Amino acid sequence: MSSQNNDLVAKLTLPSVVLIGVAYMAPVIVVTTFGVIASTTDGSAPLAYIFTTVAMLLTALSYSKMARAFPKSGSVYTYARRMLGSRIGFLAGWAILLDYFFLPMVAWLIQSIYLNAQFPAVPVWIWLIINIVLTTGINIVGIVLTDRVNKTLMALTLTGIVALATVCVHYLSTTSTGPPADAFWNSGTTVTAVVAGAAIAAYSFLGFDAVSTLSEETHQPQRSIPRAIVLIVVIGGLIFVTMSFLLQWVHPGGQFDNPEAAGYSIAALVGGTTFANVVNVIGITGGFASGLAIQASTSRLLYVMGRDGVLPRSFFGRLHPKLRTPVPNLLLIGVVAMIALTLNLDLALSFINFGAFLGFTLVNVSVIAYFIRHRHRSQRPSPLGYLLVPAVGAAVNVYLLSQLSSTAIYLGLGWLALGIMYLIVLTKGLRQPVPEFAMTDKPTQEPAPV
Repeated sequence: MSSQNNDLVAKLTLPSVVLIGVAYMAPVIVVTTFGVIASTTDGSAPLAYIFTTVAMLLTALSYSKMARAFPKSGSVYTYARRMLGSRIGFLAGWAILLDYFFLPMVAWLIQSIYLNAQFPAVPVWIWLIINIVLTTGINIVGIVLTDRVNKTLMALTLTGIVALATVCVHYLSTTSTGPPADAFWNSGTTVTAVVAGAAIAAYSFLGFDAVSTLSEETHQPQRSIPRAIVLIVVIGGLIFVTMSFLLQWVHPGGQFDNPEAAGYSIAALVGGTTFANVVNVIGITGGFASGLAIQASTSRLLYVMGRDGVLPRSFFGRLHPKLRTPVPNLLLIGVVAMIALTLNLDLALSFINFGAFLGFTLVNVSVIAYFIRHRHRSQRPSPLGYLLVPAVGAAVNVYLLSQLSSTAIYLGLGWLALGIMYLIVLTKGLRQPVPEFAMTDKPTQEPAPV
């Protein structure tokens, strides 16, 4: 099949890409995870989010540089392949599949659990099927419909977040809860606790990188994708820090009857039970938008790896002739997501975090490799932006990776071992090159400063 007949179609604008990335992160997650982070940090949740925002921004800057140099779908798989070699690129793609492939399962499962809690007459497995069928159907029709639905859902979600913030501010104006500075640092705060909370908060940011898989469906990808990646982290960080600050100010300290339900309890405290239920429903809406964005991004990564031939091209590298969407991949993700009914959430999250932090590290290393390759040019890349910043970003992600549980690390290494075995088979004992799609994606002369 020729590349002309096997291309994705550029239809997304910068605002669309940003909203898809924000939806991927599910901004309302700051409410649902607030109690866990606040108790971990002993009442300094917003400080943990500030630390994580800065850490993720370092990696976002590296993603934006690579997206300028290689405006093709594929994310870290494409970047590592070009800068670190085809074999490292394959393993990078294999690792990030842990993130992208398990996230739809987790998103749909959490969504279904919340829906069951709100409407207990309908069992979790039925909600799961409904979520999968609706999301898959929208994504199959095309990225334009996905974009429209996502914009509608995100408008509702962001309205709910603003409403909760407004009610919290009103409550604080009429109630004495202590100085606002205590929400960042109090007598019980320690650096160790804040860093531990930041490692948990990092999960909230997973997905900012995923829009790089939409490069070939975005107008002016060399301009739009780098900007979108940075904007997504900044917007997400502002939402997370602001909301966690207000929630922490309303409820000082890290003691809760049930940390997992702390966000709901605070919403009920400041606005009443009905208001808390409305916020919960809006959170569910945001969860659907997240599942929509996650499935769209994952299917594109699988498509690019299939198009390159590192996954079976006849299945993974196909687009629907009229809709121009990777229908086989979308259906596969939907079918595999049914495993979520027997899935342990802690186990799935461990897979996701390992793949994400490893992928983030390799993107930063790819930027350093870009600097080394182009350091002798007359207009060489900036040592600050292409050497120091990605080096710090890589170090931060390696540290976050080291903070995962031993189970997560062992499972992640086991997945990598499977990838290495598959690579050996694919290259006939490493004697042949890793397959590559015929359409080249040479880097631009020099990415503009981010």
